[in-house]
Amino acid sequence: MLLDVVKVKTTLDFQLELSFQNGEQRRFDMRPLLTMRPWNRIATEKLFHRAAVEYGTVVWPGEIDIAPETLYDDSVAIKVAL
Repeated sequence: MLLDVVKVKTTLDFQLELSFQNGEQRRFDMRPLLTMRPWNRIATEKLFHRAAVEYGTVVWPGEIDIAPETLYDDSVAIKVAL
């Protein structure tokens, strides 16, 4: 089942805090990808923090994106305090 990203928040340590359409909150570590193309083009804080949600996934200026299934499968659940 493909889950769309509905919200993204960036952190200072190059993490993405993601909200998916099923209500799950997950954290994805971008650091390993920032050494590879095309993501090496967003390896500065200024560019990394320009992340946005379009078409159900996370995108950056310059037509850089990442597959929503990768974001989901390679992320960890964020524990939500009650």
